[in-house]
Amino acid sequence: MELLEKILAKENLNKAYKKVYQNKGVAGVDGITVEEIAEYIKENKDKITNKIRKRQYKPQPVKRVQIPKENGQKRNLGIPTVMDRIIQQAIVQELTPIFEEQFHNNSYGFRPRRSTKTAWSKSRYCIRISEYKKRLSISM
Repeated sequence: MELLEKILAKENLNKAYKKVYQNKGVAGVDGITVEEIAEYIKENKDKITNKIRKRQYKPQPVKRVQIPKENGQKRNLGIPTVMDRIIQQAIVQELTPIFEEQFHNNSYGFRPRRSTKTAWSKSRYCIRISEYKKRLSISM
């Protein structure tokens, strides 16, 4: 089966929908919430999947909001539409197993079950067990 068809398979799209629904979040620029998206999908599923198959699907602009930081400043955050998040999740679900095995074991960025916290923990462990304690280069 072609990769695109795996991404657009009913089971994969349903799993993506459930993951996005479970994560909640707010509506994007189209105003459609996670609670409302099921009805939207029922009405537009074939149209959306056909556009994707024809390489004509265009994600909606990202909604820009500012959220407060601990230091009192604000940082920008982009919020995709719920439909775009579902499509992104469907893609991730199919691509992750393909590419995950190709990553180096010591690579931590944007990988399942890995974070900066686990990277720091591993770094501290390597420093502790290493006989070379003068210099260590870590890229974060």
